[in-house]
Amino acid sequence: MGVKTYKPTSPGRRASNVNDYSELTGNRKRPEKSLCERICRKGGRNHHGVITSRHRGGGARKIYRRIDFKRNKDGSVGSVVAIEYDPNRSCHIALLHYPDGEKRYILAPTGLTKGDEVESGTQVEPKVGNAMPLRSIPPGLDVHNIEMNSGQGGKIARAAGASARLLSRDDKWAILIMPSGEMREVRSECRGTIGQIGNVDHRGLRWGKAGRNRHRGRRPHVRGTAQNPVSHPLGGGEGRSGGGRHPCSPTGKLAKGGRTRPNNKISNRRILRRRKSKRYGQLPRPKR
Repeated sequence: MGVKTYKPTSPGRRASNVNDYSELTGNRKRPEKSLCERICRKGGRNHHGVITSRHRGGGARKIYRRIDFKRNKDGSVGSVVAIEYDPNRSCHIALLHYPDGEKRYILAPTGLTKGDEVESGTQVEPKVGNAMPLRSIPPGLDVHNIEMNSGQGGKIARAAGASARLLSRDDKWAILIMPSGEMREVRSECRGTIGQIGNVDHRGLRWGKAGRNRHRGRRPHVRGTAQNPVSHPLGGGEGRSGGGRHPCSPTGKLAKGGRTRPNNKISNRRILRRRKSKRYGQLPRPKR
């Protein structure tokens, strides 16, 4: 992937850049119709119509592509027909055709191109795009789309440029180093895919103007200190104010340093080393 920059013909152009989509292959103008479905957007509202996720709504209409996160089609080699754009995620996707006529979308790793062949199973070759249980992957390789529970489908390392490093494994447990630096145990029968997710330079994109964020479905974010006292704990005051208390949400939940992960979460016991916090350094070990 490359990042394309235009001449600064306007303030929005000056501060923005775009993806040149050099990783995409093929001349497909539309996604595979049999793997698409319409999704109803909620605008950040729950089933009662109450906003639970602020600053969401609007944006360009999207068609959802069904992705094969489980990679459970063993014993069949899939051929990569095209690398396509997916508006629902930061990485690109690859369209696979199987000999029996079935078609599937998978997350496209770095180095996977049109014409390559991928497969899944317990005894497949550990090359980019192949999926297999962690017990079959040699230690030291980068993996993505990793399952938390066997047969559940990939949950870990699915964003653009993400990958986890397989440190060691045995017949029961595998130790992974997450993209955040966290060290975690995962069952060895859980599946992962070899390689790093493509579209690595996605984090280098600059949107440049508010309109591009509105196209993504992101509405404006109003500072708490600019609101009225009835709307936010930091609101009100004569003239500009610093808020008078620690930053928080409209409901009063602390925004900096506050823990959001439950102490009794069942997977806490499998965290061997917590990720490093930019503010406080190494986070304390979770309670077991």
